[in-house]
Amino acid sequence: MRFRSAAPPPDALERLIDRFVAHMADERRGSPHTVAAYRRDLRQMTAFLRDRAGEALELRHVDKLSLRAWLGQLARVNATTSIARKLASVRAFFTYLRRTGVTNSDPSALIASPKLRRKLPAFLGAEAAEQVMLAPAEQLRLREIERLRDTVILELLYGCGIRVSELAALDVADLMLDEGSLRVLGKGGKERMVPIGSKALAALDSYLARRAELGQSHLGAGDAGAVLLGRRGRRLGVRRIQTLVQRYGAAGAGRPDLHPHSLRHTCATHMLEGGADLRAIQEMLGHSSVSTTQRYTHVTLDQLIGVYDRAHPLARKARRRPKIE
Repeated sequence: MRFRSAAPPPDALERLIDRFVAHMADERRGSPHTVAAYRRDLRQMTAFLRDRAGEALELRHVDKLSLRAWLGQLARVNATTSIARKLASVRAFFTYLRRTGVTNSDPSALIASPKLRRKLPAFLGAEAAEQVMLAPAEQLRLREIERLRDTVILELLYGCGIRVSELAALDVADLMLDEGSLRVLGKGGKERMVPIGSKALAALDSYLARRAELGQSHLGAGDAGAVLLGRRGRRLGVRRIQTLVQRYGAAGAGRPDLHPHSLRHTCATHMLEGGADLRAIQEMLGHSSVSTTQRYTHVTLDQLIGVYDRAHPLARKARRRPKIE
């Protein structure tokens, strides 16, 4: 009879990481995606340190030299953004350790973050956005209730600027249609109220009047509380919503790469172009800092420069080449 050897007990560093991850999930209410990223990054770090140390890991093994060696190895196959995120995970870990009195030092603070080239958010023009909104109505192969539901998906992403995770989690109880608003639970468990535009309200009214048709399934009672339901009466997940947005991006604007986040960016950009206050957009989108919202000023500035180059006489003269006598 063969006996499986018992797994080695976690070393001191792993136990600290487990405590930190539990803290992020339970007390800080980090999203599952964020918590998983912290766990993955820190375990990747411990795997590297274990190869170097050759012994049970302790906190003293995490120093400036070992961190630089780890990041240097990552730089061979990872993008700068990935390296920056992994370093941020280590910093968050040491911030927790210092706050809880485990240590007074932070070796990650001695390492400069890699310089990131911030990309401007992708977005649609007003005409393309309108075509995407109309695309579900042209999908005659779908049942009417599915066309109504998909219109709601697009209108809430573009009209309200909410995140795809917020949309997927939306319950009927979160809709205050008489007040023209909805309640979403954003990052960090922060709740906010978001106004609903007239087109999104009309789409919701049409869909909710027939939503029960999606709950009629022989496979079970479904998810009675969810706003967005699939054919079997279950709540639509994030992946399914992403697939639908890509479908309508291709059909309406020739953009099969369209992502729900692009519609969120489009909402913010069009609001800014329409004269909305930056602080109001920040509150609506649920940005923790106005610096995040300020990205959209760069988008509209680029557009303004383009309009200037095409329309202003001085700009046109500047592009003309002088005649050579």
